[in-house]
Amino acid sequence: MATKNLHRGSDDPPKRRLPPLLRKTWYSMNQAFRRRIASSGATPDQFTILRTLNEHEPDGLTQFELAELLASDPNTISSLLKRMTKSGLVDRKRHERDRRALRVRITSDGEKLFKELREVALDLQTQLMNAIEPERREQFLADLETIAEAANQIARQKGQTQIVPKPK
Repeated sequence: MATKNLHRGSDDPPKRRLPPLLRKTWYSMNQAFRRRIASSGATPDQFTILRTLNEHEPDGLTQFELAELLASDPNTISSLLKRMTKSGLVDRKRHERDRRALRVRITSDGEKLFKELREVALDLQTQLMNAIEPERREQFLADLETIAEAANQIARQKGQTQIVPKPK
């Protein structure tokens, strides 16, 4: 039986498809960074947590706030934070107003590691951004931020489940 050509509209093969390109970009960038920081014992996800904590209030963030900021699953964040606490990169204490929440803070060891890894991250970012003409870089980042925010808003919408029939 001949397969129907399902490649129409914005998913037409000659046109660029957003999800595969974003996935390929993220995966390749993540792997390049992982290789560059392997000797530190840290992972790209741990660096992202250290960066996020470094960029926010010195009092720290709750695990929920971290999960929201990183667009990640709370269980994944919790697991990462347990390993990072054991390594002395962060500490977690009960929130002063919400006893159910934990406030996460970067430690001095975490700050030191962040500063070392940040240099590697900036070098990689510079290499990647050099693929784009200098006058287009800021617009590219602004457009990417717009796409990320739109995807985040769509992901948060309730009642958007669609029924897709199973293949026969």
